[in-house]
Amino acid sequence: MRDEKVCGSVRMRALVQFGKTKRLRFVSHLDLQRTMQMALRRTDLPVAYSQGFNPHPLIAFASALAVSHTSEAEVLDIRLAADVSASFVLGQMRGALPPGLPVMNVTTVDDRERAMMALVTAADYEIEVVGAPLDPPARAFLEKNEVFAMRKTKSGERICDIRPMVHGMTVSQTDGKQTVSVRLSLTEKATLKPDLLMSVLAEGLDVRDISVHRKMLLKTIEEGYVPLLEGFL
Repeated sequence: MRDEKVCGSVRMRALVQFGKTKRLRFVSHLDLQRTMQMALRRTDLPVAYSQGFNPHPLIAFASALAVSHTSEAEVLDIRLAADVSASFVLGQMRGALPPGLPVMNVTTVDDRERAMMALVTAADYEIEVVGAPLDPPARAFLEKNEVFAMRKTKSGERICDIRPMVHGMTVSQTDGKQTVSVRLSLTEKATLKPDLLMSVLAEGLDVRDISVHRKMLLKTIEEGYVPLLEGFL
């Protein structure tokens, strides 16, 4: 029997990797959170709820995705009040979510594992662009030791050196479109948004129809960057 207000001890978490397609690219992060909460109510998952006057499901996203961006790498971290299999969670989530939020895979972990949002350190993006060639400015960017740009922070806008936040960048051409593949920092103290990078690369150029797709969330281990869910799947 389904219980919508489980407030007992939390035993485990389900890590749900899902995508966000072009059709839903303008759905905000807050609306996405509400969508996930409603979807969970349609499942038979033993979701853990907060205690108090207004219980809510204990869920968290590894990283918020900007409005207008698409993705295949989002991770929803769900706390559960009872043990269930990853395959059961996968079937339940796929049945509850719309086609625009496809579920790629699910893994379950002990609740003592660190929160996914605390593990994320970078992300891979593919940025499709129409217009002037971006390979020359991309190569010039990578050759520099410092690149300063106006960046929004929690304390307001300020000039920052964004060069250390770019960990790799290539530009390829296919069918009249060019794709900028880039790895950017994604931490609490140092996050570089793809839109800011593109504004720097395309300054003074005829560039249009920019679309951003998040390919992967990454964490850092001794060997370097690896997919966020590596070691859990």
